[in-house]
Amino acid sequence: MTYTIPDEFTSRPTLQGTFGMSASTHWLATASAQAVLERGGNAFDAACAAGFVLHVVEPHLNGPGGDMTALFTTAERPSQPVVLMGQGPAPAAATREHYLAEGLELVPGAGALAAAVPAAVDAWLMLLKDHGSWELDAVLEFAIGYARNGHPMLARVGTTIATVADLFTEHWPSSADVWMPGGKIPQAGELIRNEAYATVLDRLIAAGANGATSREARIEAARREWAEGFVAKAAVDFLAAPHRHSSGTDHAGVMDLADFANCEAAYDEPATLEFRGHTIAKTGPWGQGPVLLQTLAILSGFDDERLDPSTALGAHTILEAQKLAFADRDAYYGDANVDLDYLLSEDYAASRRALIGERASTEYRPGAVPGSTPFFPPLRTEYLPPALVGSGGGTFAGVGEPTVRASGVTRGDTCHIDVVDQWGNMISATPSGGWLQSSPAIPELGFCLGTRLQMTWLEEGAPSSLEPGKRPRTTLTPTLVLKDGVAVTALGSPGGDQQDQWQLLFLLRTLVGGYTPQQAVDAPALHTTSIAGSFWPRTWTPGGAVVEDRLGADVIEDLERRGHVVTRAGDWSLGRLSSVGRDKHTGLLTASANPRGAQGYAAGR
Repeated sequence: MTYTIPDEFTSRPTLQGTFGMSASTHWLATASAQAVLERGGNAFDAACAAGFVLHVVEPHLNGPGGDMTALFTTAERPSQPVVLMGQGPAPAAATREHYLAEGLELVPGAGALAAAVPAAVDAWLMLLKDHGSWELDAVLEFAIGYARNGHPMLARVGTTIATVADLFTEHWPSSADVWMPGGKIPQAGELIRNEAYATVLDRLIAAGANGATSREARIEAARREWAEGFVAKAAVDFLAAPHRHSSGTDHAGVMDLADFANCEAAYDEPATLEFRGHTIAKTGPWGQGPVLLQTLAILSGFDDERLDPSTALGAHTILEAQKLAFADRDAYYGDANVDLDYLLSEDYAASRRALIGERASTEYRPGAVPGSTPFFPPLRTEYLPPALVGSGGGTFAGVGEPTVRASGVTRGDTCHIDVVDQWGNMISATPSGGWLQSSPAIPELGFCLGTRLQMTWLEEGAPSSLEPGKRPRTTLTPTLVLKDGVAVTALGSPGGDQQDQWQLLFLLRTLVGGYTPQQAVDAPALHTTSIAGSFWPRTWTPGGAVVEDRLGADVIEDLERRGHVVTRAGDWSLGRLSSVGRDKHTGLLTASANPRGAQGYAAGR
């Protein structure tokens, strides 16, 4: 049996060139990144410009008050992938005891008690200072222009605002002022503005223009202004007042000025795995990144025919491997000591591989790690606090992405950008959090804080239990691929718990199946929901699998016969992958982007 290669049709070509490539979840971010490359900037200048544009044009998917994780290599050191860690920790007053005393069983999915200290902006600025070449004002020019002069609103932004309109008008009037001017939801294509955020960026630039004598010093001054100046003060003062959370109850935030001042982005060593002659680089187990490596380690022992997601045997094998890897994620991962060497060892992968049978598992099956006690999360098949029963808070708007509740809870919505330049600098970045529906907008700033703490548990004993100063186990998980010691591909996707599942399909189809990047992006996607969800209300579906209908009736029916509880998601609804690549021998560059939702684009030459 041979690997299934798709028909010649793709939604667009795999772009090829030699100058520079950009790909992202929004065409304006891609165009901004490419404009920077065209004006002599490098990949890091371009990614930073695009990252701030994403704050403006995809406010339902990320914001300045959220998080960002990236993987990159430089032209000088193409064989040394580096993790850029823009995940802030829990505030000093975010204790289990406080949340339990507030009557909460889970960290809420919306409201300031769900906020980790925002670190996305600091991460972008640190990257620009250390590896970029442009001045801050030039990099921020694009985002300031779109925020001040307007940009055409996406239909999905309007859908998100409509979903939470009652929450805004009844409980979060500051959000209504920003996103429902005049009490009306803007229409798709209507120019919308965020003058408050444009002013924030102006003030960051001004902080660096006040006596700093070098480019690096000017950017560093902006970082300090963010962490210790007007941004921190406005956020802390505003969110000290109680406001509605997704629990249906009112609570004040607990973040203070010291939390802001003490939070800095950082560089980190990646976790890596060898697979089919390539090195896959991910974040460490403080994020979910190694779950992709564990899945690949399990799958590496199978013949190629069992690694084809387009067949029933391949899809079944992949889904079962993912369940095992994600069970280990929930049992062992966190901002803690994690024995990743053991979890990625060949012997351990073989023991996990042996658990895959002909039938779909409906069990939570973490492995045994010497010296560690696995955490067994509360496995809820459904959960709705009494305060939300009958309120419309219990239904997500669809099985694909994005999904938003009327309470503001959002499941896995994110954005992504990849850039490679003519010199060989390459970056994959996944910014998220700080969604417009996360918590009340801070009037002076034009944005809100994020909700990453919902990924922590209020139960004791988990490596991801809520603890002050500890990072939540983020789902943000970009990927770099190296061949013969040199970075050849940067890729990523929005999607929360699905990010690594959809990226796995891309890797299998390109590294094993011989797909072109765009063929891999376009191909039918699937993922398991038979895992402990990272997002409030943290439910799971035993044996659950979500598939695009294009997988085919025969394959889907075969999966059902094997015991998978299948949800059909439509033809083009799952996965929002993008990628860039570089051939180290020829210098040929490539890019691909997701056609689903008619929003993601790649550009280059």
